[in-house]
Amino acid sequence: MIDLKDLRENPDAYRDGAAAKQMPVDIDRILALDEQRRALQTEIESLRAEQKRLAKESGPQIGKLSGQLKKAEGEDKARIEAEITELKARPAALKDKIQTLEDQATGVAPELDALLLSVPLPPASDVPMGTSADDNVELRTWNPASFDPSKSFQDNRGFAPKSHVDLMTSLGMVDFERGVKLAGTRSYALTGDGMRLHHAVLRFAMDLIASKGFSPTSVPVLVREEAMVGTGFFPAGKDQTYHIEETARGGGQDMFLTGTGEVGLMGLHMDEILDEADLPIKMCTVSTCFRREAGAAGKDTAGLYRIHQFDKVEQVVICKADDTESRAMHQEMIGIVEELVRALELPYRLLQCCTGDLGVKNADMIDVECWMPSRGENAEGAYGETHSASRLNDFQCRRLNMRYRPGGEGGKGGTTFCYSLNNTVAASPRLLIPLVEIHQREDGRIGVPQALRPYVGGAEVLG
Repeated sequence: MIDLKDLRENPDAYRDGAAAKQMPVDIDRILALDEQRRALQTEIESLRAEQKRLAKESGPQIGKLSGQLKKAEGEDKARIEAEITELKARPAALKDKIQTLEDQATGVAPELDALLLSVPLPPASDVPMGTSADDNVELRTWNPASFDPSKSFQDNRGFAPKSHVDLMTSLGMVDFERGVKLAGTRSYALTGDGMRLHHAVLRFAMDLIASKGFSPTSVPVLVREEAMVGTGFFPAGKDQTYHIEETARGGGQDMFLTGTGEVGLMGLHMDEILDEADLPIKMCTVSTCFRREAGAAGKDTAGLYRIHQFDKVEQVVICKADDTESRAMHQEMIGIVEELVRALELPYRLLQCCTGDLGVKNADMIDVECWMPSRGENAEGAYGETHSASRLNDFQCRRLNMRYRPGGEGGKGGTTFCYSLNNTVAASPRLLIPLVEIHQREDGRIGVPQALRPYVGGAEVLG
């Protein structure tokens, strides 16, 4: 959830931010509801103060009148009783009025909260404007000396390439038919060397990120709704998530399968006040991820590019609310991914995502796309996204109520919401697509990059 105080003071920044991300949000309605709720709260507080004053003043009066009542008779007794009744009625009347106003304020909250959850984080000022991924800006490219994406695969290797589907099927590395039989479309079963290569990539990625000071951490992949809301995947991404309806089965609460380890890593510290001396917190995990791919019908239905279940090594940083530090961390995380992709000898490019491709929660995002010889028009080769590194400022931490106290426990001036970042270190089996296609050999086997050989028993070739 965004900073409501900042929205009040700078509404145009949020109007412009939502427009830049092409996410319609009624900022005027939010401001009107907020003003209504604050006016109600002001009136409630005023009436409570009046109620307290009356109670304080009427107490002695009632006591005095009660003493007089014991000796009174006739009309005097009736008059005193009436005065006591009136004094007692005043606070009671205020109580009823306060309850009515509280009910009105409670009635405003659901719509206001729902609207606030829909407000996207405005893009960073230096993010280029654009409407979709087509407007993303290429920052730089890299390719090993042995492969130049500007040339055809035939010119690079001297033979016509096969797709990862044909390669892996022929080598017994994947079984799509049985995977679909078992779990439906976009399902698969990695077999033999396919499973070995899959785990080799994950283990190499995990070892690499751990060597960079990121603490390996296991996290649940089945989480409560508040973790999904807190990390910004709900409400906007709810249609992409698998929902376990435990309440319908008599359970205590519904649960959701996560689409990234980011949810679990960030959720670990929700509702905590962290020690500034412990920042930045740098964590990594490897987890199975689940995505419904709703709305992707007919898109990348064949192969391993867009699937319902995969495994991913994810890195997360929780740091101080400092833009310079956040940007430096972002570059560090991107650098680690570039080191990994270069070690795998895969051509890639870095893309600066435009405003229209940032999503609801990101202030900035850099994508890494690897060259996949079987993609593109007429399967002539194209870049495909394999990694994404994001800066989220305080968007997630505000929702998760994750704060730190500047200056440590003895610091003064209250607490501050942390900043967060996240990045894909390696997602497999998608990363297997460029890996097997780039390193395929004319005899149909697949070469193993030097970096992965220790993870496949020293094998130089698979198949």
